[in-house]
Amino acid sequence: MPSLVSHLYRSYSRLIIRRRRWGATPEALARRARRVFHLPEPLRRLGAPGARITPVAEPSGVRGEWVDAVGADPHAGVLLYVHGGGYVAGEAADRRPIAAALSRVAGCRVFSTDYRLAPEAPFPAALEDVIAVYRWLLTTGAPGAPVALAGDSAGGGLVLLLAQHARLAGLAPPACVAALSPWTDLAGSGASVHENAGRDDMFHPSSIHDFAAAYLAGAAASDPRASPVHGDAHGLPPVLLHVGDTELLLDDARAMHGRLLAAGGTSRLEVYEGVAHAWHLLVPVMPEAVRAVDDVGGFVRAHLGAARAGSLGTARRVGLVTPVTL
Repeated sequence: MPSLVSHLYRSYSRLIIRRRRWGATPEALARRARRVFHLPEPLRRLGAPGARITPVAEPSGVRGEWVDAVGADPHAGVLLYVHGGGYVAGEAADRRPIAAALSRVAGCRVFSTDYRLAPEAPFPAALEDVIAVYRWLLTTGAPGAPVALAGDSAGGGLVLLLAQHARLAGLAPPACVAALSPWTDLAGSGASVHENAGRDDMFHPSSIHDFAAAYLAGAAASDPRASPVHGDAHGLPPVLLHVGDTELLLDDARAMHGRLLAAGGTSRLEVYEGVAHAWHLLVPVMPEAVRAVDDVGGFVRAHLGAARAGSLGTARRVGLVTPVTL
Protein backbone atom coordinates (compact mmCIF):
# COMPACT_ATOMS: atom_id res chain seq x y z
CA MET A 1 0.00 0.00 0.00
CA PRO A 2 1.41 3.45 -0.91
CA SER A 3 2.64 5.53 2.01
CA LEU A 4 0.99 8.71 3.27
CA VAL A 5 3.92 10.74 1.91
CA SER A 6 3.40 9.20 -1.52
CA HIS A 7 -0.30 10.09 -1.43
CA LEU A 8 0.50 13.66 -0.41
CA TYR A 9 3.15 14.07 -3.09
CA ARG A 10 0.87 12.70 -5.78
CA SER A 11 -1.82 15.19 -4.73
CA TYR A 12 0.72 18.00 -4.80
CA SER A 13 1.89 16.93 -8.25
CA ARG A 14 -1.64 16.93 -9.64
CA LEU A 15 -2.30 20.37 -8.19
CA ILE A 16 1.01 22.13 -8.93
CA ILE A 17 2.81 20.28 -11.73
CA ARG A 18 0.25 18.56 -13.94
CA ARG A 19 -1.11 20.72 -16.79
CA ARG A 20 -2.27 20.17 -20.35
CA ARG A 21 -0.01 22.81 -21.85
CA TRP A 22 3.33 23.97 -20.52
CA GLY A 23 3.60 26.87 -22.93
CA ALA A 24 2.65 28.02 -26.39
CA THR A 25 6.29 28.00 -27.55
CA PRO A 26 9.38 25.98 -26.61
CA GLU A 27 10.75 29.08 -24.87
CA ALA A 28 7.61 29.49 -22.75
CA LEU A 29 7.59 25.77 -21.94
CA ALA A 30 11.21 25.94 -20.78
CA ARG A 31 10.60 29.00 -18.58
CA ARG A 32 7.66 27.35 -16.84
CA ALA A 33 9.42 24.00 -16.44
CA ARG A 34 12.47 25.68 -14.94
CA ARG A 35 10.30 27.40 -12.34
CA VAL A 36 8.34 24.26 -11.49
CA PHE A 37 11.29 21.84 -11.30
CA HIS A 38 13.74 24.15 -9.52
CA LEU A 39 14.79 22.95 -6.06
CA PRO A 40 15.34 25.91 -3.70
CA GLU A 41 18.80 26.26 -2.19
CA PRO A 42 17.69 25.48 1.41
CA LEU A 43 16.26 22.13 0.26
CA ARG A 44 19.43 21.39 -1.68
CA ARG A 45 21.45 21.85 1.50
CA LEU A 46 19.04 20.00 3.78
CA GLY A 47 18.83 17.08 1.36
CA ALA A 48 22.53 16.32 1.52
CA PRO A 49 23.47 16.45 5.22
CA GLY A 50 27.19 16.04 5.83
CA ALA A 51 28.00 15.48 2.15
CA ARG A 52 30.99 17.30 0.67
CA ILE A 53 29.99 19.25 -2.45
CA THR A 54 32.77 20.23 -4.87
CA PRO A 55 31.71 22.27 -7.93
CA VAL A 56 33.45 21.57 -11.24
CA ALA A 57 33.74 23.99 -14.16
CA GLU A 58 36.31 22.76 -16.68
CA PRO A 59 37.60 24.91 -19.59
CA SER A 60 36.41 22.06 -21.85
CA GLY A 61 32.81 22.81 -20.87
CA VAL A 62 32.32 20.01 -18.34
CA ARG A 63 30.07 21.32 -15.57
CA GLY A 64 28.67 19.69 -12.45
CA GLU A 65 29.61 18.79 -8.90
CA TRP A 66 31.23 16.02 -6.96
CA VAL A 67 29.04 14.73 -4.14
CA ASP A 68 30.82 12.71 -1.45
CA ALA A 69 28.71 11.37 1.39
CA VAL A 70 30.25 10.72 4.77
CA GLY A 71 32.01 7.36 4.60
CA ALA A 72 32.11 7.10 0.81
CA ASP A 73 35.24 5.30 -0.41
CA PRO A 74 37.19 7.47 -2.88
CA HIS A 75 38.67 4.30 -4.36
CA ALA A 76 35.36 2.48 -4.86
CA GLY A 77 34.66 3.96 -8.29
CA VAL A 78 32.38 6.71 -9.53
CA LEU A 79 28.67 7.03 -10.20
CA LEU A 80 27.85 9.53 -12.95
CA TYR A 81 24.38 10.94 -12.27
CA VAL A 82 22.37 12.69 -15.03
CA HIS A 83 19.36 14.79 -14.04
CA GLY A 84 16.00 14.89 -15.77
CA GLY A 85 13.74 17.79 -16.63
CA GLY A 86 12.44 17.00 -20.09
CA TYR A 87 15.69 18.25 -21.70
CA VAL A 88 14.62 21.83 -20.97
CA ALA A 89 15.05 22.17 -17.18
CA GLY A 90 17.04 20.97 -14.20
CA GLU A 91 20.62 21.18 -13.01
CA ALA A 92 23.05 19.08 -11.04
CA ALA A 93 22.44 20.94 -7.79
CA ASP A 94 18.73 20.03 -7.95
CA ARG A 95 19.73 16.38 -7.55
CA ARG A 96 21.90 16.84 -4.49
CA PRO A 97 19.58 14.84 -2.18
CA ILE A 98 19.52 11.75 -4.39
CA ALA A 99 23.21 12.10 -5.30
CA ALA A 100 24.14 12.22 -1.62
CA ALA A 101 21.90 9.26 -0.81
CA LEU A 102 23.38 7.20 -3.65
CA SER A 103 26.90 8.12 -2.60
CA ARG A 104 26.12 6.85 0.90
CA VAL A 105 24.35 3.64 -0.14
CA ALA A 106 26.69 2.74 -3.01
CA GLY A 107 29.73 3.79 -0.96
CA CYS A 108 31.28 5.73 -3.83
CA ARG A 109 31.81 9.23 -5.17
CA VAL A 110 29.03 10.68 -7.32
CA PHE A 111 29.60 13.15 -10.13
CA SER A 112 26.30 14.92 -10.81
CA THR A 113 26.52 16.60 -14.19
CA ASP A 114 24.98 19.58 -15.90
CA TYR A 115 24.35 19.67 -19.64
CA ARG A 116 23.07 22.26 -22.08
CA LEU A 117 19.31 22.63 -22.18
CA ALA A 118 16.79 23.11 -24.97
CA PRO A 119 15.48 25.12 -26.66
CA GLU A 120 18.67 27.19 -26.48
CA ALA A 121 20.73 24.05 -27.16
CA PRO A 122 18.55 21.53 -29.01
CA PHE A 123 19.19 17.89 -29.94
CA PRO A 124 21.78 16.38 -29.81
CA ALA A 125 23.43 18.84 -27.41
CA ALA A 126 22.45 16.99 -24.22
CA LEU A 127 23.90 13.71 -25.46
CA GLU A 128 27.06 15.40 -26.70
CA ASP A 129 27.58 16.92 -23.27
CA VAL A 130 27.13 13.71 -21.28
CA ILE A 131 29.48 11.92 -23.68
CA ALA A 132 32.06 14.66 -23.05
CA VAL A 133 31.59 14.27 -19.28
CA TYR A 134 32.04 10.50 -19.52
CA ARG A 135 35.25 10.92 -21.54
CA TRP A 136 36.48 13.46 -18.98
CA LEU A 137 35.83 11.07 -16.10
CA LEU A 138 37.73 8.29 -17.87
CA THR A 139 40.76 10.45 -18.67
CA THR A 140 40.88 13.28 -16.10
CA GLY A 141 38.13 13.30 -13.49
CA ALA A 142 38.62 9.75 -12.23
CA PRO A 143 41.17 8.03 -14.48
CA GLY A 144 41.34 4.28 -14.03
CA ALA A 145 38.24 4.13 -11.84
CA PRO A 146 35.18 2.11 -12.90
CA VAL A 147 32.20 4.32 -13.72
CA ALA A 148 28.53 3.45 -13.20
CA LEU A 149 25.67 5.47 -14.71
CA ALA A 150 22.35 6.58 -13.26
CA GLY A 151 19.74 9.15 -14.22
CA ASP A 152 16.08 10.04 -13.88
CA SER A 153 13.45 10.77 -16.57
CA ALA A 154 15.24 12.40 -19.52
CA GLY A 155 18.47 11.68 -17.63
CA GLY A 156 17.45 8.00 -17.54
CA GLY A 157 17.23 8.06 -21.31
CA LEU A 158 20.56 9.85 -21.56
CA VAL A 159 22.47 7.27 -19.51
CA LEU A 160 21.11 4.50 -21.75
CA LEU A 161 22.13 6.51 -24.82
CA LEU A 162 25.56 7.06 -23.27
CA ALA A 163 26.04 3.34 -22.68
CA GLN A 164 25.10 2.65 -26.30
CA HIS A 165 27.52 5.32 -27.51
CA ALA A 166 30.37 4.01 -25.33
CA ARG A 167 30.07 0.59 -26.95
CA LEU A 168 29.91 1.96 -30.49
CA ALA A 169 32.81 4.36 -29.87
CA GLY A 170 35.01 1.72 -28.27
CA LEU A 171 35.18 3.54 -24.92
CA ALA A 172 35.62 1.71 -21.64
CA PRO A 173 32.14 0.42 -20.81
CA PRO A 174 30.27 1.62 -17.73
CA ALA A 175 30.01 -0.91 -14.93
CA CYS A 176 26.21 -0.73 -14.98
CA VAL A 177 23.27 1.56 -15.77
CA ALA A 178 20.35 2.53 -13.53
CA ALA A 179 17.52 4.31 -15.38
CA LEU A 180 14.81 5.77 -13.12
CA SER A 181 11.43 6.51 -14.74
CA PRO A 182 13.39 6.72 -18.00
CA TRP A 183 12.17 8.53 -21.10
CA THR A 184 13.31 6.11 -23.79
CA ASP A 185 10.85 6.87 -26.61
CA LEU A 186 10.48 10.56 -27.46
CA ALA A 187 7.66 9.72 -29.88
CA GLY A 188 5.48 8.61 -26.97
CA SER A 189 4.31 5.53 -28.85
CA GLY A 190 3.85 3.25 -25.83
CA ALA A 191 0.30 2.21 -24.98
CA SER A 192 0.74 3.45 -21.40
CA VAL A 193 0.93 7.05 -22.65
CA HIS A 194 -2.82 6.82 -23.25
CA GLU A 195 -3.80 4.04 -20.85
CA ASN A 196 -2.32 5.99 -17.92
CA ALA A 197 -3.45 9.39 -19.18
CA GLY A 198 -5.80 9.91 -16.24
CA ARG A 199 -3.60 8.13 -13.69
CA ASP A 200 -0.23 9.87 -14.15
CA ASP A 201 0.10 12.56 -11.50
CA MET A 202 2.47 14.84 -13.40
CA PHE A 203 1.86 14.74 -17.12
CA HIS A 204 -0.76 14.63 -19.85
CA PRO A 205 -0.01 12.77 -23.11
CA SER A 206 0.41 16.15 -24.80
CA SER A 207 3.37 16.80 -22.49
CA ILE A 208 5.35 14.07 -24.24
CA HIS A 209 4.94 15.81 -27.59
CA ASP A 210 5.57 19.32 -26.24
CA PHE A 211 8.79 18.49 -24.37
CA ALA A 212 10.08 16.30 -27.20
CA ALA A 213 9.40 19.02 -29.78
CA ALA A 214 11.26 21.60 -27.67
CA TYR A 215 14.35 19.36 -27.60
CA LEU A 216 14.24 17.75 -31.03
CA ALA A 217 13.69 21.02 -32.95
CA GLY A 218 12.55 19.11 -36.01
CA ALA A 219 14.75 16.02 -35.67
CA ALA A 220 13.07 12.62 -35.74
CA ALA A 221 12.04 11.09 -32.41
CA SER A 222 13.05 7.72 -33.89
CA ASP A 223 16.69 8.82 -34.17
CA PRO A 224 18.64 6.33 -32.01
CA ARG A 225 20.61 9.26 -30.55
CA ALA A 226 17.33 10.64 -29.17
CA SER A 227 15.37 7.54 -28.17
CA PRO A 228 17.48 4.69 -26.76
CA VAL A 229 14.67 2.20 -27.38
CA HIS A 230 15.54 2.56 -31.09
CA GLY A 231 19.27 2.08 -30.52
CA ASP A 232 21.39 -1.06 -30.60
CA ALA A 233 20.87 -2.87 -27.31
CA HIS A 234 23.60 -5.47 -27.86
CA GLY A 235 26.65 -5.58 -25.63
CA LEU A 236 25.41 -3.21 -22.95
CA PRO A 237 26.34 -3.54 -19.26
CA PRO A 238 23.77 -4.72 -16.70
CA VAL A 239 20.76 -2.40 -16.54
CA LEU A 240 18.29 -1.66 -13.73
CA LEU A 241 15.00 0.02 -14.68
CA HIS A 242 12.58 1.58 -12.18
CA VAL A 243 9.15 2.93 -13.11
CA GLY A 244 5.79 3.58 -11.46
CA ASP A 245 2.69 1.62 -12.47
CA THR A 246 0.68 4.79 -13.19
CA GLU A 247 3.31 6.61 -15.24
CA LEU A 248 2.84 7.60 -18.86
CA LEU A 249 6.38 6.27 -19.32
CA LEU A 250 5.60 2.79 -17.99
CA ASP A 251 5.93 1.27 -21.46
CA ASP A 252 9.14 3.24 -22.11
CA ALA A 253 10.75 1.14 -19.38
CA ARG A 254 9.00 -2.07 -20.44
CA ALA A 255 10.03 -1.66 -24.08
CA MET A 256 13.66 -0.95 -23.16
CA HIS A 257 13.71 -3.96 -20.85
CA GLY A 258 12.39 -6.14 -23.67
CA ARG A 259 14.98 -4.84 -26.13
CA LEU A 260 17.81 -5.52 -23.70
CA LEU A 261 16.68 -9.08 -22.99
CA ALA A 262 16.12 -9.80 -26.69
CA ALA A 263 19.69 -8.66 -27.34
CA GLY A 264 20.99 -11.15 -24.79
CA GLY A 265 21.72 -8.54 -22.13
CA THR A 266 21.07 -8.38 -18.41
CA SER A 267 18.15 -6.20 -17.35
CA ARG A 268 15.98 -5.99 -14.25
CA LEU A 269 12.69 -4.09 -14.37
CA GLU A 270 11.06 -2.99 -11.11
CA VAL A 271 7.52 -1.54 -11.30
CA TYR A 272 6.51 0.33 -8.15
CA GLU A 273 2.88 0.75 -7.10
CA GLY A 274 1.30 4.11 -6.35
CA VAL A 275 4.25 6.45 -6.92
CA ALA A 276 4.68 9.57 -9.03
CA HIS A 277 7.17 9.99 -11.85
CA ALA A 278 10.80 9.95 -10.61
CA TRP A 279 9.68 9.50 -6.99
CA HIS A 280 13.29 8.72 -6.05
CA LEU A 281 13.89 12.45 -5.74
CA LEU A 282 11.91 12.50 -2.48
CA VAL A 283 14.55 10.54 -0.60
CA PRO A 284 14.76 10.50 2.40
CA VAL A 285 11.19 11.64 3.26
CA MET A 286 9.21 9.08 1.19
CA PRO A 287 9.53 5.40 2.18
CA GLU A 288 9.12 4.26 -1.43
CA ALA A 289 11.96 6.58 -2.44
CA VAL A 290 14.22 5.25 0.32
CA ARG A 291 13.50 1.67 -0.76
CA ALA A 292 14.11 2.47 -4.42
CA VAL A 293 17.35 4.36 -3.78
CA ASP A 294 18.58 1.53 -1.55
CA ASP A 295 17.95 -0.84 -4.48
CA VAL A 296 19.81 1.40 -6.92
CA GLY A 297 22.68 1.95 -4.50
CA GLY A 298 23.08 -1.78 -3.87
CA PHE A 299 23.01 -2.46 -7.62
CA VAL A 300 25.71 0.15 -8.25
CA ARG A 301 27.84 -0.98 -5.31
CA ALA A 302 27.80 -4.60 -6.52
CA HIS A 303 28.74 -3.79 -10.10
CA LEU A 304 31.42 -1.26 -9.22
CA GLY A 305 32.90 -3.89 -6.93
CA ALA A 306 32.83 -6.48 -9.71
CA ALA A 307 34.44 -4.01 -12.12
CA ARG A 308 37.23 -3.24 -9.63
CA ALA A 309 37.84 -6.92 -9.02
CA GLY A 310 37.97 -7.57 -12.75
CA SER A 311 40.38 -4.71 -13.34
CA LEU A 312 42.66 -5.90 -10.56
CA GLY A 313 42.62 -9.44 -11.94
CA THR A 314 43.52 -8.18 -15.42
CA ALA A 315 46.30 -5.99 -14.02
CA ARG A 316 47.79 -8.93 -12.13
CA ARG A 317 47.70 -11.14 -15.23
CA VAL A 318 49.61 -8.61 -17.35
CA GLY A 319 52.07 -7.77 -14.59
CA LEU A 320 50.83 -4.27 -13.76
CA VAL A 321 50.31 -5.08 -10.09
CA THR A 322 53.00 -6.52 -7.91
CA PRO A 323 51.62 -8.63 -5.07
CA VAL A 324 52.88 -7.55 -1.66
CA THR A 325 53.47 -10.07 1.11
CA LEU A 326 52.63 -8.67 4.54
